[in-house]
Amino acid sequence: MQLGLENKKKTTWAVALAVVALLAVAYEFIPFFTGASEPASSAQAAAPVATREKPRTGRRPGKKLRVENLDPTLKLDLLATSEKTQYEGNGRNIFVSQAEAVVIPPPITPGTTEAAGGDQYHPPPPAQAPPIPLKFYGFASRSGEPKKIFLKLGEDVFVAGEGEIVDRRYKVIHISPNSVEIQDVVNSGPPQNIPLTQG
Repeated sequence: MQLGLENKKKTTWAVALAVVALLAVAYEFIPFFTGASEPASSAQAAAPVATREKPRTGRRPGKKLRVENLDPTLKLDLLATSEKTQYEGNGRNIFVSQAEAVVIPPPITPGTTEAAGGDQYHPPPPAQAPPIPLKFYGFASRSGEPKKIFLKLGEDVFVAGEGEIVDRRYKVIHISPNSVEIQDVVNSGPPQNIPLTQG
């Protein structure tokens, strides 16, 4: 019969882990059996809790807790003096946010209003859109087809219909027999009429 002791390295590790686990369990449960028991005398039982236990507040370990501060009885003389305290402020309401008092100097000369005459503000006129450099010089559609026109920009010639964009910038809005309405979509200007020109 074999006990699995062939591999000595695995067996050694298993024993070491079992010992560590046993020590950890013993460390957790030993204070329950050897810990604080019932007080031996009635004098110890009657002692205040503050003298038996360490203070658990954030105090330094060298500072002792004074027992006279833990007296739960009301001290009516201290309460009466605190009730007689009157708040004597400087007149400022502490519950309302107030800006610092700023002294505004009086004007040197009397001012005038717009009704009395003087320059009134007029908003500047809207900026004029630059003229569209396309030239409309003919139709390119046959009967029964949607209207198409010839547009020229420098040496380039474009054929476009209503709703199409020319030169990635100008949109053909409406084609009429004598002119075409085109809008510059880059500058978002208003549509402009370009008349039909010859050659």
